[in-house]
Amino acid sequence: MAKRKSNHLTYLTEDQVAKLLEALKRGRNGQRNYTMGLLTYRHGLRAAEACDLQWQDIDLKRGRVHVRRLKSGIDSVHPLQGDELRALKAWQREQGPGIKFIFTSEQGGPLTPRMFGYMIRDAGKSAELPPCHPHILRHSCGYALANQGQNTRALGEYLGHANLNNTRRYTALNESAFKDFWR
Repeated sequence: MAKRKSNHLTYLTEDQVAKLLEALKRGRNGQRNYTMGLLTYRHGLRAAEACDLQWQDIDLKRGRVHVRRLKSGIDSVHPLQGDELRALKAWQREQGPGIKFIFTSEQGGPLTPRMFGYMIRDAGKSAELPPCHPHILRHSCGYALANQGQNTRALGEYLGHANLNNTRRYTALNESAFKDFWR
């Protein structure tokens, strides 16, 4: 089970993320919502970073996304996985040509972090998860990568942390980091 801080989750397990992403697929705007949730989780995006993503940031041919970080974070280029590319292409077909922002409202403007928050909250309820918010996907990314054995420096760079002290929260709870200490 994911770590809790008072009555709220601080991150989701990979199974819980999968449930949340499935819930995002259901209903109106399911392709957009799923794609936004998937990219937010896989790239550790903040809500505003996800909302600010533009089609010019995506290279579908080479399978890359240029991540522009906020809060004095470090920008980077991340590889896109196959499921992300398929989701982006499906959303692009549904959205239509000539749109600047990737994640738009039905009126055509970019989604706001507040609208994204409502989307994640409602999907979390539908998936029968404790209260969720967009930032939980960023933390879930950090914990998932730390549990896969990513080192603190690489993880910090992936998440755009200018200060590695911000990354230590993810690696501190990773027991696999110490598995070979007595060998």
